[in-house]
Parts: sequence; C-alpha cells; structure tokens
Amino acid sequence: MNGSILAVSRRLLAGGLSQLLLSILLFSPFTATNAYEPTWESLDQRPLPQWYADAKIGIFIHWGVFSVPSYGTEWFWYNWQGTKKQEFIDFISKTEKPNFAYADYAHRFDATLYDPKYWAEIFAQSGAQYVVLTSKHHEGFCNWDSRDIGTTWNWNSMDVGPRRDLVGELANAIRDRSVVSPQTNRPVKFGVYHSLYEWFNPMMAYDKSTNLTSHTFVDSKTMPELYQLVEKYQPEIIWSDGDWGVNSNYWRAKEFLAWLATNSSVKDTVVWNDRWGDDAKCKYGSYWTCQDNYQPDHTVEHKWENCMTLDKTSWGWNRKAKYANYMTTKELVDEVVATVARNGNILINVGPAADGTISPIFVDRLLGLGQWLQVNGQAVYGSQPWKVCDQDEYIDVYYTRDNELLYAFLTKWPTDNEVPLICPVVSENTRAFLLGVKNTDKHSVEVVSSTSVGLRSSVEQAAVTIKLPNLNPDEVPCDHVWVIAMTAIRNLDDDAISEMKIY
Repeated sequence: MNGSILAVSRRLLAGGLSQLLLSILLFSPFTATNAYEPTWESLDQRPLPQWYADAKIGIFIHWGVFSVPSYGTEWFWYNWQGTKKQEFIDFISKTEKPNFAYADYAHRFDATLYDPKYWAEIFAQSGAQYVVLTSKHHEGFCNWDSRDIGTTWNWNSMDVGPRRDLVGELANAIRDRSVVSPQTNRPVKFGVYHSLYEWFNPMMAYDKSTNLTSHTFVDSKTMPELYQLVEKYQPEIIWSDGDWGVNSNYWRAKEFLAWLATNSSVKDTVVWNDRWGDDAKCKYGSYWTCQDNYQPDHTVEHKWENCMTLDKTSWGWNRKAKYANYMTTKELVDEVVATVARNGNILINVGPAADGTISPIFVDRLLGLGQWLQVNGQAVYGSQPWKVCDQDEYIDVYYTRDNELLYAFLTKWPTDNEVPLICPVVSENTRAFLLGVKNTDKHSVEVVSSTSVGLRSSVEQAAVTIKLPNLNPDEVPCDHVWVIAMTAIRNLDDDAISEMKIY
C-alpha cells in the first residue's frame, strides 16, 4: 500500500472517522495478493515464522510511570484509586503532598541513566533471541514519540518525563550490528508489548456506557497507537494485553492483524500472541500465552509462551521485594528447560527503575542463564519437543530433540552417577555424551544396561541406564542442569505414546 495513503488513514482514524474507511484502504484490490482476511480462520492459516519457533528465549521489560512509586506492583495506580486498597492509600499519604495525582509521577519518570546500548548488550549475553519492551501499560502512558496521536497529548515520553523516545532508542540499540547473540551468532529481534485497555481513560468509560456499541476509545487511541508502533519501529513481536472481558470485535483486532500479516513492513516475520479478546485467548494467535506464568504439565502442540518474571511478586520494579522474592539462577534454568521441552518459548521479565537502571540481581540471573546456554544451547535453540516423552515419568529429566540426537536434561546430578531413563529405546549403535565435556576415555558417558520394562498404557519400551563420568569440580561443564546427548535412539521418530494434548 502507498505509504502516504496509509499515513492519512491513520490520522483520519485518530480523528474518530469510521473504521469503514480504513477497511476499504486495507482490503481494497490494490492490496497484496494472498491477503489474509480479518477472520480468525484466515489468520490461523498463516505459518509461524521459523525464527520464533527456533528462538526459545526472550526478554520482557515492564517499564513506565509505575516505576516511580515502584511499590508492590505495576498495578499501583489501580490499587490506589481503582480498588482503593488501604496499603496504597496509606503509602500516598506518607510519601506525597495533599491533592497528589498519579500524573504527577510522570515528571519523575526521568530515565536519566537509561542506556539502551547496555540493555541490549546484557540481553544478548543472556541468550535471549528477542526482546519485548512495554510501549504502553494499562496506565496509558506511551513510551514512544506518539505526539502525532492527539489523544496521547501530555501522556507520552516526549511530552513529559524522559522527553526521549524510549521505544525507538531500544529498537535501534537492539538492531545495531554489534548486537549478536553469542550463543547462536544471530541478531536479536525487537518487539513491543501494548495494552489495549486503559484503567481510567474516559473514552473507554464512554464505550462501556454504550454496552461497547461505540468504538470511540479504539478508533481514537488504541488502534492509531498500534498502527503507529508498527510503522515507526517495525517490531517483529506484537505482545497484546488488556483484552479482558471484551470480544475481539470491539478491539477491531482482526482487522489490525490482517493488515499486519498482509501489508505491513514486517508481514513476513512478525508474530503476535493471543490476547485480543475473550474469544481469542488460548485459541488464536501465532503463539498462545493463555495466562501469566503459563506452564502446562504436558506438551502443547500449538506454539505457546511462558511469560514469567524474575521478581515473583511484581512485573515492574518493586522496592518492597526481598532477596527471597527473586528466582535463583537454578530456578530460572529449570523453568527454561520445562518450558522448551513442552514446545514453549519463555519470556523472562525484568523491571527497570524509573531512572533506567536494571538491578544487578536481574543482570546476575540473566548472565547466569547465558553462561548455561553457552554450554547447552545446542539442546535448546532450534530444538523440537520429543513426541514420545517430554519428561521421564519417575525422575526429573526432560527431553528435547533435533534431527539426529535426543537430549536428556538432568535437573539433579545423581549421587551414584547413574541415570535410569525409561523413555529412550537404545540400539547397539547408541552413544551418549555430556554437553560441554570432551568425550575422552576418562570423561566418557557409558550406556551400561538395557532392560525391557512396561511403560504407560502397557506399552513396552527399553529402559537404559546412563553412567556419568567422575568429574572434578573444575571439569563440571555448568552449575545447573546437565544435558546428555544420545545418538541412534530407536524411537526418536516414533509418534507419542499418547497423543500430544491440544489445550
């Protein structure tokens, strides 16, 4: 589509004109061939871009005006003036002058120490293959130069607070040629989180008063923001949120996604999640997020993502957090392994402070994960779930595979150095080795026994015991979760013992 026509349509839409004009422009005969229609059935036909299937690891960043009080949760405003929780009322009484308004916090959201190049470096070293930054949370504050959208006036990062384009600066830093994942030697992808809903926007309140027959809020704010984010920053992940209790028809989500997949500059590589309305969640999307901290106990056939946060109490920076509230590196690696084994990607959240600094405890956990992935990334990036078995039934061992090898992730090192595995069926040509350890006679991994046992649904498979080498402390390849790679596994390509569940 002609760029000037599309720009005009955005301005008309922001001015409240009918969505019909935009639909005519987007789905006219002049659009691309093989266009995706604004229906879930059509959008569901679009293949998942391979980069996302292979990436496995992403970084989530919750940053906004809520980072100023940094008290308890990023839902601070809603807890104070929505549900009116006494703890938050008392906090304001103790820390602010009378007649304080939440908007006054924006002047303190200064980002004075925000260094997007440093952020990009840390995220790349962590092993992340993509980064998703909050462009706008439920408070409605836009972290980018949205001044062309009149309904964001004086509530964006250029008009007040940082007076910087926070989204644009990180997008440029992530895409710098020097930013390459040391684990995969690939560039890191950039994406944005965007909340459809805003807690206290009067236009949203008006639409609710009409039983959502009016689309004033969507047409004047939500959709102009999304189109502008794509046009200005070319994000390859659109992470939608705030769809609660509303059908996707109100949000005009399908129209936007059809344009995104058909005519946008990122149409061939972009992915989006499932939070576009009650009719879409955990049902439609390039990948599903279903709920925060989504971690099914079985392999899900459709691609999904576990969005989780290193501070177990909050997504935004929380000054109340105690040391015990933060995930350990061991817990993080375990979460990564369980997610990837069941066909998921993991999106690991950090919450920067209002000045743009990232706490060293977050950096420590991310770099710890990156060190583990330097050793074991072969079993993670580009891997596939093993249809036969994602987790051994009796021990804490998870599996992934590639075209030739089966990988067993040992979440605990056995005291006797012997690992009994129930799921793999070995052959006379099976060999095993420990990732990160040179396979010499001294350090060899031995297949020491094989017996026939009953496994699930009376299906018989061969149990194998793997004997690990005796290693000195400085010979152990990593501190957490060790990976055994096995060749010539007879049931590598078998179908699942019981079919993978479609949640």
